[in-house]
Amino acid sequence: MSEGTKEQMEMHMPKHGEICWTEVATTNLESAVNFYSELFGWKITKSQNDEVPMDYREFDTGLGYTSGGMFEMKPEFYGGESPPPHFMNYIAVDDVDATAEKIEELGGSIMGEPQDIPKVGRMAVVQDPTGATFSILKLSY
Repeated sequence: MSEGTKEQMEMHMPKHGEICWTEVATTNLESAVNFYSELFGWKITKSQNDEVPMDYREFDTGLGYTSGGMFEMKPEFYGGESPPPHFMNYIAVDDVDATAEKIEELGGSIMGEPQDIPKVGRMAVVQDPTGATFSILKLSY
């Protein structure tokens, strides 16, 4: 998330259990940018987070603050082979590590261990007991 977005997001700090970010993982970033901006009128800008090691774009769906991002998947991000293009929802939690433990207790799985994302917060990629994948996120501001 960009620095300019921080103030906007603080006004809309998500509560535990709320969907707080949506990501579009694509195989062609420019095509996705054109598609979503033309289809929905999303304002899409390059991320100002200089610690993101890729071309990451952020979008405002018209709410007045950035609510998601998009990036082009690379095989190395996934240990060799990229999954199909997809949307990933991030759900706000009060404590990523405690929530990851509870997910496992309830029969879910941890797909990507809890990790810190500079200038964003702490997150993990998880699955519910049926295999539906989502991410959990504790924002750092």
